Amino acid sequence: MEKLSGLRHLFMTVFLYNFATFMVVPAITDVTMAALCPGRDECSIAIYLTGFQQVIIGLGTFVLMPLVGNLSDMHGRKALLMIPMCLVIIPLAILSWSRSRNFFYAYYVLKTLTSMLCEGSVHCLALAYVADNIPESRRASAFGVLSGIGSSAFVCGTLSSRFLSTSSTFQVAASVAAVGAVYTRLFLPDSIIKEGVLDQAIIAEQKKPCVIHLDGESTQDSPAFRSMPSFDDMLSLLQTNSTFTKAAIVSFFSNLGDVGLHTCLMYYLKARFHFNKHQFADLMMISGIAGTISQLVLMPMLAPSIGEEKLLSLGLLFSFSHMFLYSIAWSFWVPYAAAMFSILTVFAPPCIRSIASKQVGPSEQGKVQGCISGISSFAHLVSPLAFTPLTALFLSDGAPFYFPGFSIMCIGFASYGSVPAKFNDKGGASNVK
Repeated sequence: MEKLSGLRHLFMTVFLYNFATFMVVPAITDVTMAALCPGRDECSIAIYLTGFQQVIIGLGTFVLMPLVGNLSDMHGRKALLMIPMCLVIIPLAILSWSRSRNFFYAYYVLKTLTSMLCEGSVHCLALAYVADNIPESRRASAFGVLSGIGSSAFVCGTLSSRFLSTSSTFQVAASVAAVGAVYTRLFLPDSIIKEGVLDQAIIAEQKKPCVIHLDGESTQDSPAFRSMPSFDDMLSLLQTNSTFTKAAIVSFFSNLGDVGLHTCLMYYLKARFHFNKHQFADLMMISGIAGTISQLVLMPMLAPSIGEEKLLSLGLLFSFSHMFLYSIAWSFWVPYAAAMFSILTVFAPPCIRSIASKQVGPSEQGKVQGCISGISSFAHLVSPLAFTPLTALFLSDGAPFYFPGFSIMCIGFASYGSVPAKFNDKGGASNVK
């Protein structure tokens, strides 16, 4: 815990960013439906627009995440973190002003463009920051704590949304996002990779140094675009390290299911049980509280004792189970019961990241986390293309048979499409040029 306390400013940065982004999630479905299909509980246009947005965002993040990760290895995590911390404010500010159709379209366009860089980059850079400062033996637990901070922000954000009006929700979210950007600029220590050598560690106890912290601006004299990342970096990692390849495959299929569920679940629940902003917030709070308890309490205890591979398998199994339960929900209370499964589903992402992190040296943490994020982002491209039309079809009157949750069931099977093989996560780090 003493080592984790050295990351308190990073944890606050992650908390503020996630609080601002998550608190608008329960409201955005109602805002979208009101702008596009006022007075209706089912709207194919809204489903298709949401799916199209996820495809474009997925394409952008697939290209940009390896770039962001590699640039953070060269120029420091903080410099790259400031970009998404500032960009996220813009779309939130638009809907805080008005939620009319024209303002919604402006939000839609800017949200799509900014999310190409923002979505996933804060988490990716935060993981690399943690890997800079936490030894391998404790990295899975540290990644779990970082995910737990995100889950706690999710709970606080959705709880706030539950008791705020729609207009106030977006106003508070924009304000918190602005505070997060200022806090990051003022308090987060800079970390710059310098040839794998640490001149001054953020955590004094760490024996294997890998980062340097500066009070002023970086004096690193390497060219801005020296060793620019490319798909060759990703291919080299995939070809030279079988464990990393397995982690990437599992990450892709896991995210394929998560993105599909995120894209379709709210429209399914609104059409099936007439859920609104308040029910969405309640559902998310249950899921968030369960995930927070799991990541902050259970995972630090279980990861060292039973290992990351078993935790990963357990998380994937329960991820499929809770999606399956959503799909066959026969009453309004069933989704709430399914949300409780989050206490175990949240094990998967930190375990994948920890396994991948151990496959490279200290000067390549940004690169490897960026590659995993880029591969995961490819799911943002594939999942909406596959599941958005399926959801719209089975929620419409023209469905081939009555099964409103059929697309959710397919999403569950897709998420379990790659049961993890035996990971050799104790293998040494490898330099990937």
